[in-house]
Amino acid sequence: MEFIVIDWATTYAAIWRAKTNRLRAATRLDPIRLGQLLQIDRQKQRLVDNTQRFLQGLPANHALLWGAKGTGKSSLVKALLNDYAEQGLRVIEVDKSDLNDLPEIVDQIEQQPYRFILFCDDLSFEEQETSYKHLKSVLEGSIELPPENILFYATSNRRHLVPQTQGDNQETLAARMADSSVLHSDTVEEKLSLADRFGLWLSFYPISWQEYIAVVEALFEGHELAVSQDELIRQAQLFARTRGTNSARTARQFYQSVVEG
Repeated sequence: MEFIVIDWATTYAAIWRAKTNRLRAATRLDPIRLGQLLQIDRQKQRLVDNTQRFLQGLPANHALLWGAKGTGKSSLVKALLNDYAEQGLRVIEVDKSDLNDLPEIVDQIEQQPYRFILFCDDLSFEEQETSYKHLKSVLEGSIELPPENILFYATSNRRHLVPQTQGDNQETLAARMADSSVLHSDTVEEKLSLADRFGLWLSFYPISWQEYIAVVEALFEGHELAVSQDELIRQAQLFARTRGTNSARTARQFYQSVVEG
């Protein structure tokens, strides 16, 4: 494999491109900052604390941010980079389908004088997938300990990353009847234990209508508007109802539709 050298002194983030076997420098970063993320103060503080420990060379945990869509999971990781890049934080985004390339990515950065978060957005696995096995060497190491300058942060809509369905139970019963229960049980346990390898779990839940309105008001604070505050709130509620969700993401989409419309 031919490695493409990235100047990490001037490049804060990169994206792994499996087809070309290289890291591509990210040049148009989302400018979101931690102070702009509302209604997730507890999750934000815990991830900030963990990241600060990582930057200081202290023990820190791989993090799984799981929960409802549009609640700020991905934005929180992006904001961390913007707030801590000057302190040596770097982010590499890896698609779930490219997890088998993790060892090659690690080889490129483990000697760098920066602290890297390998970031996988919307991480989940179906029952027959096995690519999650490639995470193990990064999360726990193999014969060689994982590098001290690398953490893995992932977002997911699933708490356990893989489905735990009634089918698992039915298959377990069938396996026992076939006198192969031990092997099947090990397979199921291996799937369900993947999330346990993340030392930090952060849960994200849908926000209430009151919290949604609070986010909208915060986004429009300081803006001169052609409509009254009450009319703005009415439009924001209508905007959310037409989309079937009143998430923080929806609030930002409404803000952009008004400011940029």
